[in-house]
Order: sequence, then structure tokens, then C-alpha cells
Amino acid sequence: MTEFDYEKARRNMVEQQVRPWEVLDQRVLDVLGELPREHFVPERYRRLAYADLNIPLGHEQVMMTPKVEARMLQALDVRPGERVLEVGTGSGYVTACLARLGGRVHSVEIFEDLRQRAGERLAALGVGDVVLETGDAARGWERHAPYDVIAVTGSLPEMEPAFQEQLAVGGRLFVIVGEPPVMEARLYTRVADDAWSCEDLFETAIPPLLNARRPRRFVL
Repeated sequence: MTEFDYEKARRNMVEQQVRPWEVLDQRVLDVLGELPREHFVPERYRRLAYADLNIPLGHEQVMMTPKVEARMLQALDVRPGERVLEVGTGSGYVTACLARLGGRVHSVEIFEDLRQRAGERLAALGVGDVVLETGDAARGWERHAPYDVIAVTGSLPEMEPAFQEQLAVGGRLFVIVGEPPVMEARLYTRVADDAWSCEDLFETAIPPLLNARRPRRFVL
């Protein structure tokens, strides 16, 4: 069997998926071009590591597509030394990207087995400035707040105000809000103690964050 060329697949991902989706931040492109995504993918899906699809992780969780991860990283604009909260460690790939961009990352995963495997992958690659914790961060993770950056990697059926409250002034929050078939990726920025701006980025669809707040349904 011919050995799969992961480096070529990684280059193709950047040039054919990520750049055409308006990701032009060279820092983000460099991280995506250098970090071995296949290292974070379950063995059975390894050859699909750079494909434009959501890769299953178990527990009905998935890795986001590379282009969605890239747009998120570009929007968050992580700077060296910034305090980052990642809600949903998953495979650990986005965790590694946030750290490689210079963030001091606190990542919270509700499933202990996913957290443990992600920790092993990050350690094997020597990714530092990362603290992994097991817990439910569906209402944020106040113990290390405020954060300069918050990345929520599962969708929210409706917006959770706690995430906005846990941002520092100037901090950025990436969330995907809505229910199938329409979900909107948004970037919130805290512009003052009691004010936030919101920018709609793109439409997508990913599984909901476990225990996320859901809209009330009124029955007539």
C-alpha cells in the first residue's frame, strides 16, 4: 500500500480549502500549514484529517471542518500572552492552534476520555501553555475569568450571556448560534464594561454544546 502523503494533504488543505474561504492571516496559515492535524484525528479517520468534513470523535462530538477552524482562529486574532478559554477540547487540535498562536489556553472538556487523549496528543507534540480541565463549561468557566479570547467549539441553540460577561474589555468571543438548518458563526467583542459589538461571520452547522441553554418552547 502506498504511504499517504500527509504533508501534501496539509498544503492542499491550506491552499484549496482555507485560503479560498477568505482566511488571509499569515499567522493562522502558518500554524495550519505546520501543525500535523492527522496527529489529532482518531486512527480510523486519519486519512481524512485534511478533508472538508466534520470528523467524529465519539460521544456525538466532531472536529469542525478545517476551513471553519481557520475562520474562527482568524476572527479571534489571538496575540501572545493572551488568556484564552476553549469550551470543548475535543481532539485537542484547536487547543494546539490557539497555543501556537501565543495564547495561554485553559481548555475545558466535559468528557474525561476526550480530555485525556487530547492531553496525550498535546504532550507528544510539546505544545505548552495549555491547561486541560474536565467539567461542564456550558455557562462559561468563571474560575479563570476574565478572558481575552473565548472559543466555543459546540453550537449554542441560543446565546449564553455568561460567555460575554467573562470577557475582558477588548476580549473576543467566537460562537455558533442557532438550530438546524440555520446556524450563524458570530464574533462578539467587549468594547466597554457594559457594551459588546457583534459581527455575523458565516453560516455553518455543528452539533450543540452539551447542556447548552435552549430556547423556551410555547405550546398553544
